[in-house]
Amino acid sequence: MSEPTGRGAAAGGPAAEDQTQGNGPQGNGPQGKDGGSGMRIVVTGGAGFIGSHLTDAFLARGDEVTVVDDLSAGRPARLDERATVHKASVSDAAALRAIVSRAEPELICHLAAQIDVRVSVTEPAHDAQINVDGTVNVLEAAREVGARVMFASSGGALYGRDAPVPSPEDVPPQPESPYGIAKYCAEQYIGLYNRLHGTGHAVLRLANVYGPRQDPGGEAGVIPIFCAAALAGHDPSVYGDGRQTRDYVYVGDVVRAFLAAADTGQPGNWNIGTGVETSVLDLVQIISGASGRPLHPQLRPARPGELQRSVLAVGLAEAELSWRAATGLADGIGAVYGWIEAGADDRTPC
Repeated sequence: MSEPTGRGAAAGGPAAEDQTQGNGPQGNGPQGKDGGSGMRIVVTGGAGFIGSHLTDAFLARGDEVTVVDDLSAGRPARLDERATVHKASVSDAAALRAIVSRAEPELICHLAAQIDVRVSVTEPAHDAQINVDGTVNVLEAAREVGARVMFASSGGALYGRDAPVPSPEDVPPQPESPYGIAKYCAEQYIGLYNRLHGTGHAVLRLANVYGPRQDPGGEAGVIPIFCAAALAGHDPSVYGDGRQTRDYVYVGDVVRAFLAAADTGQPGNWNIGTGVETSVLDLVQIISGASGRPLHPQLRPARPGELQRSVLAVGLAEAELSWRAATGLADGIGAVYGWIEAGADDRTPC
């Protein structure tokens, strides 16, 4: 739902170790501050699953991209050689300010995060250091250079069990994990900076994002985990009765949402999902079809605190960003299955 599976894309790595891979030629993107054809953009967590796809998209349209990632979960092999890479944690304020000062971005896409809900429960201070303090560090670094921030938040972790389904943006969040609280707290800082400093920062609340480059050996991505199990000839493990629902959105559609939000230049808070409920048992059936063999889910005890239903209302993004998800779930799952079957290459596009 945010950046790479595991303890986080920004979890306490060494500070400001440059791994410069070069900058690509300028193309036909929007005009930058210096009159060039592309924008200068920083992507935190840019070596992760979503961040690397977003970096590719910005580079493809002629933007100049600097990636900040501590590489605890992100992988440099995911990145185009035209990106400039700095190994640093967003929790290191001084290192982050120095990188941003040199890059002088017009836009910072903040995807670096600790995304493991279970880690947030056992280590809430660690989670808050990255997801709250790290976001404040990004906002301060952006303020010093006059950059706009777009923040990758979580739709599923914010709204809570009593929210209407599908859940619109104006429902008061009731997070049920330290991870959800931290994301909501980060959103509040973004709103505060807009009021206090007149900035145009924006929040994208992501549904359950899936696609190529998502780690099939991790804990957060149920679709690549199930696909990998099917390819290995194993039946997937399902926690609970399998009837719990989620909103699964393809990473290529999420990238398009970021590009649309970047081009508006306006503050906002948008749900980014499909608006379609899909149960875990439905996923198993779709993956069974992709694999060409029957799958029999192995039911395990339910995980405490897991929401039974979660799906996002997406009308606001359609109205304000002219964006809507375009990839059907079966097609997206087919892409993930084919990617893993072909060897799970880090540079496979979405």
